[in-house]
Amino acid sequence: MIRMPKPALALLSLFSIASAAPLATCPGYRATNARSGPSYLVADLTLAGTNCNLYSEDITNLRLTVEYQTNTRLHVLIADREQNVYQIQDNILPRPLSQNASSQTADLRFTYEAYPFSFKVTRASTGDVLFDTSPSPLIFETQYLRLRTRLPPNPNLYGLGEHSDSFRLATNGYKRTLWNSEAPYIPQNQNLYGSHPVYFEHRGGNGTGGTHGVFLRSAAGMDVVIGKSDAGEQYLEYNTIGGVLDFYFLAGPGPDEVSKQYAEVVGLPAMMPYWSLGFHQCKYGWPDLGHVKQVVKNYSDAGIPLEALWDDIDYMDNKLDFSTDPVRYPHDQLKGFVDELHGKDMRYVQILDPGIRYKSDYGPFTRGAEMDVFLKAADGSWYRGLQWPGEVVWPDWIAPQTKEWWTTEILTFYDPNNGINADGLWVDMNEASNMCADTTCLSSAQKTRSLPQSLIGKIHPRAPGDGQHLGLPNRDLFTPKYQIANHYPALSSRTLFTNITNSDGSTQYDTHNLYALTMSSVSRSALISRSPTKRPFLLTRSTFSGSSRFAAHWFGDNFSSWADYRASIRQLLSFSAIHNYPMVGSDVCGFNGQAQENMCARWAVLGAWQPFYRNHADISAPDQEFYRWPSVAAAARKAISVRYRLLDYIYTGLYYASKTGEPALVKPLWFLFPSDPATYGIDTQFFLGDALLLSPVVEDDAQSVTFYLPQGKWYDFFTHHRIDQTSAGGRTVTVSGVGWDQIPVYIRGGSILALRLSDTSFTTGQAMTTAEVRTRNFEVIIAPDQNGKAKGRLYLDDGESLDSSGKESEIEFTWDGSKLEVKGTFGYDTKGVVVQRIVLLDDGVSGNGQREVSGRWPLTGGFTTNLYI
Repeated sequence: MIRMPKPALALLSLFSIASAAPLATCPGYRATNARSGPSYLVADLTLAGTNCNLYSEDITNLRLTVEYQTNTRLHVLIADREQNVYQIQDNILPRPLSQNASSQTADLRFTYEAYPFSFKVTRASTGDVLFDTSPSPLIFETQYLRLRTRLPPNPNLYGLGEHSDSFRLATNGYKRTLWNSEAPYIPQNQNLYGSHPVYFEHRGGNGTGGTHGVFLRSAAGMDVVIGKSDAGEQYLEYNTIGGVLDFYFLAGPGPDEVSKQYAEVVGLPAMMPYWSLGFHQCKYGWPDLGHVKQVVKNYSDAGIPLEALWDDIDYMDNKLDFSTDPVRYPHDQLKGFVDELHGKDMRYVQILDPGIRYKSDYGPFTRGAEMDVFLKAADGSWYRGLQWPGEVVWPDWIAPQTKEWWTTEILTFYDPNNGINADGLWVDMNEASNMCADTTCLSSAQKTRSLPQSLIGKIHPRAPGDGQHLGLPNRDLFTPKYQIANHYPALSSRTLFTNITNSDGSTQYDTHNLYALTMSSVSRSALISRSPTKRPFLLTRSTFSGSSRFAAHWFGDNFSSWADYRASIRQLLSFSAIHNYPMVGSDVCGFNGQAQENMCARWAVLGAWQPFYRNHADISAPDQEFYRWPSVAAAARKAISVRYRLLDYIYTGLYYASKTGEPALVKPLWFLFPSDPATYGIDTQFFLGDALLLSPVVEDDAQSVTFYLPQGKWYDFFTHHRIDQTSAGGRTVTVSGVGWDQIPVYIRGGSILALRLSDTSFTTGQAMTTAEVRTRNFEVIIAPDQNGKAKGRLYLDDGESLDSSGKESEIEFTWDGSKLEVKGTFGYDTKGVVVQRIVLLDDGVSGNGQREVSGRWPLTGGFTTNLYI
C-alpha cells in the first residue's frame, strides 16, 4: 500500500498510436521457404521493402512458426530469426506441451498470404474468421511491434486486465495499457497492478459463433487499442515496445472451455487452504499489539466470526522486513499472541515488501549481499531506491541463489518454535513500487556508499546477441520513441529502472511485468519449505498471467466509495472468469478514504460472496472494523453466517478450478446463458458456481435493485420461493425493501447444494471459525429444473494437505425426479459428519411447496434415497 494524491487521468501519449501516413510507407514482410507437416508450418518472413523505422529499427529477418498443439489450441509465433529478441523464460512461465494435433482435424485453421504477409485464424466448423491481420502491414522493430486484427462490429470482448473498467470492454477509442504499476484508488482507463494480455471474444451460443480466446505470451509494455478505422471497420491492435508475437489461440467453443484451455497454457491455479475462506481483518496504522488484541476481542464480543488477523507494516521495526518493533510489537509478546490465536483455531498473516533496507548492520541485507541476490545498476553497484524503510535494494528473483536466501530468511523469522508462527504471507509493493518519482532519485550515477568490499555488487555478465532470447543490445531502455500510455510519465517512474540487468542477462525493460510473478513463485516455494506437507497461503498485489499458480490476489488500494464497491464486481468477474484467478477479492469497505455506514454494510454483505474476504484500510482512514456501526455489525453477522454455510460449496469450486482450470467459482451470466444477448454486458450480477445468482444492490444508499433474471426456474435462496421464467429470454426484476443486511440470491433450477446446517440448528449458534464449521453436519437442497431434474457436487478433504491423494472425496449428487443418488469417491474421513437433512424444493406434493426429510446419511460411501417413501 502507499498513500498518494488521487491521480488525474493520464493524457494520451503523442506516440500512442502510429499515424496513418507513416504506416502507409511501411512495407510489411514477405513469406518464403515455407515448410509444413501434419501439425506444423514454418516459414521465413523478410522485410518486403525499404525500412520503415517508425519508432526504432526494423528487424529484417523473422521466422513464423505455427503449431497445431491440440485440437482446440493453435500456437503462432513470429520472432526474429536470430532468436535474440526477448521471450519470456520458460522457467518463469512454462510453455504447454504440444500434442501434435492434425491440422486437418483441429478446430482452428491457420492460413496466410505470402505478400504482404498476413494471416487468418478460422473456426473450422463454421468458417468464422476469428483473427485476421490483413488490414495493415506487420511492423516488427527493435522497440516497436504492431499487429492489427479485424473484428466483427460491436464485438463482445473481455479481459486485458488488470483494470477497473467495464467487464465488457468498450469498442471504440478504447485503450488498455499493460505495465504493472502502483495505482492508488484503482482509477479507470489506466494501467493498474497487473498485466494479463488475454482476451475472450463471445459471438453467441447455439452454433452462432461461440467463444474463443487469444493470449499474447508477452511481458512487454504495451497498448492494446480497440477501435474503428476511418472506414468504420472494427479492429483490435497491439502496440508493444518489445518482445515477440507469441500467440495462443483457444477454440472453446464454450466460455468454460476457453477458460480451461487458457489455464492449460499459463498453469492451473493453486489450491488454497480451507481456512483462507474465512473472514480476515487488517488495517495499516494499528498503533501496537495491545490495540490488535482489542480488535480480536471486539469481534468476539460483537459475535462476528474472525478467522484471521493480519498485520501490516506496523509490526516491523522501522518498517524492516523480518523484524518486530521492540516497543510496540515485542517479539516474544507477538509470538505469544499468535499462539493464543492458534489456541482459538484462528490464523495470523503478516506482510512483507520486496525492498530490503540498504544498511550494513541489517542481517537480511548483508546475507543477501554476500550471496549476490540484489539487482544492480549499470556501474555494478546495488541498484537503490526508496520504499517504506528508506533506502532499499531489491532482490533479483530470477537469480537462482535468491530462492535460497529468501527461503532462509523466512525459515528463520517464521520458525514455528522460536519465531513468529504465521499462517500465511502477504507480499505487497511488488510491481515493484519505488517511492522515487523519477530517474534522478538515488540514480545509478551515484557512487556506492561506503560498505565492506564483500558487499559491493559486481556487474552481472551479459552476452547480448547470443541467441538465448535475452533481449537485443543497443536499445534505449529508458525512453523508447513509442511511449505506452503509462499513467506515470515514464517507464521507470515509481518503479525499478528499466535499464537494470537481471542475473541471466535480461533487463527490467523486458521483465518488469514479471517481477511480482517471480517473487510469488519464490515466496510460495519458501512457504512449502517451511511446511512441506501443508498448502501455503500467499497473497500478492501485483500479478501476471500465471500468477494464480502461486498466490491469491486482492484488487489493491481502492477507495471507500460506492463506485469502487461496484468496481469490485467487475474486477471479480474479469479475474475469476477470464484471467484464471479464482481466489480474489477487494478490500471490503475500501482502503482509502472514510467508509460510510450504509456503503460498508452493503460491502460487508457483498464481500461475503466473493472468494477472498478481507476488511482492510489505510493509516489515513478511520477505523472501519465491522463492529464500529450497529447496522454493519448486524449485516456482517448475517453475511458471514450464510457464507460459512456455503464454505464447502466455495471450496468445491476452488478445487475444480485448481484441478481443471474451469471457472468453477465465479462466472458472468453469459457463461451460463451464452445465447442470451441481454447477459453479455451485465457486470453488476454474477454467479457463484453454477447454482447461485447474486444480484446485489448497487446504487448509492438504495434499498431496491433492478436486475436481469434469465430464462429458467429459480428459487429464492433464503425463502425457497419459486420463480418461473418460462418465456423466451429473460426478464427484468425489481426487488424493493432490500435491507442493509440483505442481498438477492437465487438458486438456479437444476442445482443441488450441499450446505452446512444453519446456526439455528445448533445450541452453540454461530460457528466462529472455519474449524468449527467443519464439525457441522450437512443439509442437501434439491432445486429441480423445468424437467424435474437436478445435480450437484461436493469436494471434501482435510482442508490443508498439499497432497490429498487418496484422502479426498469427490461426491456427485443427482435427482431424477423421485430419488436422490449419491456416488463418487470417498477417501476423506468425515469424522462423523453426515448429511442430516434433505430438502426438496417445489416437490408438488407438500403444502408448503417443499419436502424435508431428516436422517443420518454418511458421506463415507454412496447411497440412494427415495424421498417419497
